[in-house]
Amino acid sequence: MASPTEENYLKTLFTRADKNGEIAITDLSHHLKVSAPTANSMIKNLSQQGLVHYEKYKLISLTAKGKKEAAFIIRKHRLTEMYLVEKMGFGWEMVHEIAEQIEHINSPHFFDRMDELLGYPKVDPHGSPIPDKNGKITPKALIKLSDCKVGDSVTLCALANSSEEFLKYLNSKQLQLDIKLRIETIEPFDQSMRIKYLRNRIEVMSQVACNNLLVEKHA
Repeated sequence: MASPTEENYLKTLFTRADKNGEIAITDLSHHLKVSAPTANSMIKNLSQQGLVHYEKYKLISLTAKGKKEAAFIIRKHRLTEMYLVEKMGFGWEMVHEIAEQIEHINSPHFFDRMDELLGYPKVDPHGSPIPDKNGKITPKALIKLSDCKVGDSVTLCALANSSEEFLKYLNSKQLQLDIKLRIETIEPFDQSMRIKYLRNRIEVMSQVACNNLLVEKHA
């Protein structure tokens, strides 16, 4: 059984790797806020357990076994976030730190029961896909709001950034998942967008914010 520290490494490798599933030791240590030698030592340990592909001076990646274990950790985290929001009334900006602690509980039955009580959700409160009990993730094909055009109508489905600061910002704009948005104008100078939602609410969103809003276009 992996330790909480080992689980944090696996989860970070899974979520922070590039499109090829690889990451540099320096980037990994930055995300985990540890020194590069500390990260290197842990990666060697995970490699010996068959969880990580490791070669000196090369990028790191998870093995098939490592990916499955990482997916289970992510499943526990995202189910917990969903339970805290749906069953306990927490705001979506309040659940990450609690889920960071609960995700290390080693009880598949506990999380399977949580899944059942929630009605087997496919995504967490921030729209990120929840791995199934076999560790399989089925992501939805979404685009950034910033990639849309004037006149497009879209539904907000997920967030690329679920930091507490960004979630509080969205709360202040009354923006949440499943809200329908229409792009009214795009400012040529800075690409900020004027969007309409909740019938007649109008907001101007920066390009930074729009980059972090993942949407599905209406047909």
